[in-house]
Amino acid sequence: MTPLITLKGVNKYYGDYHALRDIDLEIGAGEFFSLLGPSGCGKTTLLRTIAGFEAVSDGVVTIGGRDMADVPANLRPTNMVFQSYAIFPHLSVAENVAFGLRKRADLNRDAKASMVAEALAMVGLEGYGKRAAHALSGGQRQRVALARALILKPKVLLLDEPLSALDKKMREQMQVELIKLQRHVGITFVLVTHDQEEALVMSDRIAVMFEGRIGQLADAETLYRRPQNRQVASFIGKMNFQSAQVHDGGVEVEGFGMVQLALDQMPEPVQPGPAVVGMRPETLGLLFDGEVTDKRILDGIVDEVVYYGDMTYYDVRISGSDKPLNIAMKNIMGRPVLEVGAPTRVVWDPRAMVCFR
Repeated sequence: MTPLITLKGVNKYYGDYHALRDIDLEIGAGEFFSLLGPSGCGKTTLLRTIAGFEAVSDGVVTIGGRDMADVPANLRPTNMVFQSYAIFPHLSVAENVAFGLRKRADLNRDAKASMVAEALAMVGLEGYGKRAAHALSGGQRQRVALARALILKPKVLLLDEPLSALDKKMREQMQVELIKLQRHVGITFVLVTHDQEEALVMSDRIAVMFEGRIGQLADAETLYRRPQNRQVASFIGKMNFQSAQVHDGGVEVEGFGMVQLALDQMPEPVQPGPAVVGMRPETLGLLFDGEVTDKRILDGIVDEVVYYGDMTYYDVRISGSDKPLNIAMKNIMGRPVLEVGAPTRVVWDPRAMVCFR
């Protein structure tokens, strides 16, 4: 990976508030990169330091090998799509998209019109140029904002929670459209989001942030399957946590007994003593009548059932554990949905466990 954006020792203070804490980060050319975390974790502040809207208190931000310390936002090779889209309602779609070209004396009217048409085609809005901006849907406004940013051909497109105002179905559609768009234009996208699913679906790599720091930086599968600490494991998706005791000969897990874990299943240096073991709901299963398995089995009782159509989530209580396990089961033709109070058998595999301090 060839780094396009590099941050070294970046800190940001607002008075006594330490918003960014010793951020070291490289973002590759042509990468779809996401900054993910809860509200107030510093992800938008970090995005704004790359854009030049915020000056760093100390540290270095470089883009394309050039130090950005004295480069104002309007001269950086970046463009930004804001959460609110910032569409001008009194202008047409074409006028909105062409807004960034208004001071380009080297371009005549025909050249600008050609660039606007190209940008609109890029985001799937061919023929929308004359339409009034105020008459657009939320998804269309988002596409106009993207076209307006891309028409300037930046090296980096910065996206500040651009899908948060859309409904679920439109948001999922636009996630796919953004992936296709990024691959088509081939430039670096840096996305800020608090939506874990959005980050997992769209990103080549994700930096998960907490309290101004990066808790883990990895690809989506690594973050989900092998989180480095309990904070990341809790934030990314759902996770069952069981009390455990680490011994020299293995890990004794509440309700599961003694298990052997590989080194990559113990990302933190865990010393003998109390620990916590995590398991994703879909790595556990229920064994129905007539089914067989070569995996380990525990007896349990269904405590709760939540039906989602394609999936059913069960809370199942096993002996030797104080709290029920959350288990995700794919609904398939002919398989019943169990009722609360039904006896069942839980299928599990120690390879799906991750142990934390």
